[in-house]
Amino acid sequence: MDPHEPSGFESYDMSTTPTWREFAVTSILPMAAIAIVIGCGASGASDKDATATQTLTLGAYTTPREAYGRDILPAFAAQWRAKHGKAIAFEESYLGSGAQARAIAGGFEADLVALSLEPDVELLAGKGLITGDWKQRAVGGMITNSVVVIGVRSGNPKKIVGWSDLARPGIKVLTPSPKTSGGAMWNAAAIFGAAFLGHVPNLPAGDSAVAEQFLREVVGNVAIMDKGGRESMLTFEQGVGDAIITYENEVLAAREAGQAIDYIIPDATLLIESPAAVVDAYADRHGTRALADAFLDYLTSPEAQRAFAKHGFRPVVPAIAAEYADKFPSVKQPFTIRDLGGWPNVVQQLFAPGAVFERASTPAVR
Repeated sequence: MDPHEPSGFESYDMSTTPTWREFAVTSILPMAAIAIVIGCGASGASDKDATATQTLTLGAYTTPREAYGRDILPAFAAQWRAKHGKAIAFEESYLGSGAQARAIAGGFEADLVALSLEPDVELLAGKGLITGDWKQRAVGGMITNSVVVIGVRSGNPKKIVGWSDLARPGIKVLTPSPKTSGGAMWNAAAIFGAAFLGHVPNLPAGDSAVAEQFLREVVGNVAIMDKGGRESMLTFEQGVGDAIITYENEVLAAREAGQAIDYIIPDATLLIESPAAVVDAYADRHGTRALADAFLDYLTSPEAQRAFAKHGFRPVVPAIAAEYADKFPSVKQPFTIRDLGGWPNVVQQLFAPGAVFERASTPAVR
């Protein structure tokens, strides 16, 4: 390691990008962080320009790591170099969304965050680290979409077609823990929401007690609750479980890596909207405001949206989403977190101590 690199960061050569499986393993290390320097060897630049490197620190959740490392960061760096004649160094940290937010709130000085869900960004706003109205950015501050799906074994031997099948006796289900995984919060909200909104056969709409009981039945079939979505997918790949509740992009990434996994989009499922924001306090302290703003804008550019789509994320920009209509099946009855009262209500109702999920998962999960 170069003695001038920040402690806790390792050099990262873009020519030896890890495979999807290697990403999944390395990303679970606490505060795993990577320093990337891109563009220093561009032809025609003076020695002075080549050494005038500005560093941007990105704190992100684990799932889109490949999209950033393989496509988005190099493309943005090349664009910035062409426009400004300067190289960019990226320092990256990938953790579960909640863990990443807590690390930044605790002093990890990321200039920009890209997290799984809105409450994790709001945690930083509540700490005074994000001071602007981050939702006023393009597309309401969101940079990717996905949907909650059910991954199944090739050929779907258990004939799973929707949420109600996950409550069948004998079905072994995988989902991570919402105590450590933002993805798991989306998963639990999807199951509860489908039942509460009347999208589960033979269950009445609008009855929170009925929806809680349905969630209890599904959670009762959970074989293992890993700490994060990637770990959960790795467990499924190792042959554990009949079905996995996960993001669509996680299944697509696994299939791209050669895994024999099919997936079901329930007739009604939850739209996953993932945000990004400049961490104002740290960007201003580091003098990276202009770079951070430019990178955040770039994340909703056609180039970045296509890169996200390449890695299994649904674009948030309608014109780009239309280009990928054949890749991403339509959802018959999509619903959003707003249909459940918004994140503050969902967190309080489902995930607060003693709330729905805690009651539903006691003592069923080992």
